[in-house]
Amino acid sequence: MSTGDDQVENEPPRDEGGQDGAYRLDRKAVAAILFAVDVGDRDKLIELMEPLHAADIADLLEQVNAFDRGRLIRLYGREFDGDILSELDESIREDVISMLHPQVLAEAVRELDSDDVVDLVEDLEAPQQAAILGALEAADRVAVQQALSYPDNSAGRLMQREVVFAPDHWNVGQAIDYLRNSDELPEQFYHIVLVDPRLHPVANVTLGKLMGSPRNVPLKDICEEVFQVIPAEQDEADVAYAFNQYHLISAPVVDAEGRLVGVITIDDAMAVLDEENEEDILRLAGVGEESSLSDSVVDTARQRLPWLAVNLVTAILASLVIAQFAETIAALVALAILMPIVASMGGNAGTQSLTVAVRSLATRDLTRANAWRVIRRELLVGLVNGVIFAVVMGVVSLVWFGTLDLGYVIAAAMVINLVVAGLAGTAVPIVLEKFGVDPALASGTFVTTVTDVVGFFVFLGLAGLVLM
Repeated sequence: MSTGDDQVENEPPRDEGGQDGAYRLDRKAVAAILFAVDVGDRDKLIELMEPLHAADIADLLEQVNAFDRGRLIRLYGREFDGDILSELDESIREDVISMLHPQVLAEAVRELDSDDVVDLVEDLEAPQQAAILGALEAADRVAVQQALSYPDNSAGRLMQREVVFAPDHWNVGQAIDYLRNSDELPEQFYHIVLVDPRLHPVANVTLGKLMGSPRNVPLKDICEEVFQVIPAEQDEADVAYAFNQYHLISAPVVDAEGRLVGVITIDDAMAVLDEENEEDILRLAGVGEESSLSDSVVDTARQRLPWLAVNLVTAILASLVIAQFAETIAALVALAILMPIVASMGGNAGTQSLTVAVRSLATRDLTRANAWRVIRRELLVGLVNGVIFAVVMGVVSLVWFGTLDLGYVIAAAMVINLVVAGLAGTAVPIVLEKFGVDPALASGTFVTTVTDVVGFFVFLGLAGLVLM
């Protein structure tokens, strides 16, 4: 059996405190589902999967191995929902699509909004793209192909073509009648976009304002104060920033002539923001922005190898600094014991400053206008912490090795390295961004190198001057 359990409960546990019928995907639920797959009980599988959200089913497919994933998909069959494909990690999405029967795939993608279909197909190989596009109706296929004509990671790729708009001279009653009589409204929308005769968006009206106003009130009188228009060519990171900065719920997208071509909603913008944050975290760790738990050993090793190689080069550089003081270290073994402390404290302090700086650059809180103020603050923080830990290490060195001079040396080295760490952790990402290099990708290696080299050089240099 795939579950590895002697006995399996066939009923997934209810989520305590949640609504009736809401389940969490825990170990027992996964075991019950895999047991149904093992015995080929399709009815039981559907019963167990039916309460699960599409995101939970996607998590399930990501957690199980490729063999069980294939058996589950084949047994689940026509019940496969298009939203599951949207929620899947990109690393296994293509494999899942290849396992689906063409008719099941066609039914699944027809349920999706155009923006979800674009997100689904843009990273697939040509045969997989053709399979999905061929499953769409002609009008939907044209809409997706037009969206794919926009640059990668642009608003045109992010937007959905289904948008509700009305002439800017209408009143509330006309808009409500239009909505009630329309057969092709999006499944979810938040605004009616007001357009002029040339189809240029001029304002947004929320559904709440629409339903709460008398019929004879002009739509122009109840439009929102904050109104942002997104160019289709704009980078999606800038779109996410605008949504977060101006608290937008949805925003119209326009082409080069300013005509309405789609709309971006808050869920898509926040998904981009989450992706940007996740990429920054992965880049800071040097593991590659595409890293996933579903990656193979070879792919994972290949992603991590380049930055490990860079770290090796920088470690050799730090070792060369140490080598210059070989006689000093040989004469006083205590230096070899204490010098990792100086480098380690500097590295940690630098990482703290670096993380704050990279995050502030990503959210645009750190700019040229306030860069010097932030750098000055980090220098002072490094000085304060350096003095505190200098006193601590001075006392430790005195008690440990019985020499006051060694305490002075490590105290001074600690202060200098923590100040340098604060400076490097803030200045390095600012400089890298100025030269067009992603600060999240390269800053960590440079900051660590600076704190190691400075820490070793200052500590051993001062030791050579004071103790020898």
